[in-house]
Amino acid sequence: MTHPTGDQFVLETSTSTGDVRATITAVAAGLRTLSINDIDLVPAYGDDETPPSGSGIVLVPWPNRIRDGKWSHEGREYQLAITEPARDNAIHGLLRYAEYSPVEQDRDSVTLAATIYPQMGYPFTVRTAVRYELVADGLKVTHFLENLGGEPAPVAVGTHPFVKIGDVPTEELVLRLDAASHIEVDDRLLPTGEVPVDDTEWDFREGRRVGDVQLDDAFGGLAAVDGSVEHTLVAPDGRTVSVWADDEFAYVQVFTTESYPGESKAVAVEPMTAPADAFNSGRGLRWLDPGEQWELSWGIRFAGFTAE
Repeated sequence: MTHPTGDQFVLETSTSTGDVRATITAVAAGLRTLSINDIDLVPAYGDDETPPSGSGIVLVPWPNRIRDGKWSHEGREYQLAITEPARDNAIHGLLRYAEYSPVEQDRDSVTLAATIYPQMGYPFTVRTAVRYELVADGLKVTHFLENLGGEPAPVAVGTHPFVKIGDVPTEELVLRLDAASHIEVDDRLLPTGEVPVDDTEWDFREGRRVGDVQLDDAFGGLAAVDGSVEHTLVAPDGRTVSVWADDEFAYVQVFTTESYPGESKAVAVEPMTAPADAFNSGRGLRWLDPGEQWELSWGIRFAGFTAE
């Protein structure tokens, strides 16, 4: 049988807390499962399914949306394929349905690679790779990009992990975001401005119950501590699962849904190096010179769990 997400790479390691396991998919270099002592830290989906709501996929060379799929640079106009027809946008990059190839694998890690070749709206060649590694307190993910072409190439990186604490209903978890600003959007979910979260419904710095909010929102003003920022889900008993990212990821998108199969509610906490429509605004967009490489990391961290 050929899986809808391609080959499956199963990772395992033993820690002082117990056994950590993950499953990585070849298609979109996606995170399909992650658990500690069989308690899910992401809402798993079957190997015979496609990723619900883009669960766990890598978003490159841009996350989120580009208005009308159009952008321009130095007098040249580009038209990307419209991959979100309902809102007439290009969404989530060019490798969402691409099959990555394994470069290196052992019991607790795997590195997958895929190259973006010149195509409609993106005439650049960029080699990408993603390394997933199980560590003592969760999962570390490292992205590598290299411009193989002869002119500078625009790139941004995002990822789409849903997170949970499997023996607690997600709506009972408290979401804390270390974000000082909220990105305002229009009815196509494209940015119109950025405002402070102080004294607004968008202030999650002290935490809000997931069951009380509906979100498909981006946040900025992330306060990095020792080079990284962390966003956390807290269970009533004090256990936590956090999405952390290094300071290359200056934005975070949070998405909630009641449509994730098998879940009464699901929440994605998505690190992004750039917000929506970055190819037009330039915000967070990185231009890689020919031969230039870029490395950046994020991960999922658990705390408060006990050994079996």
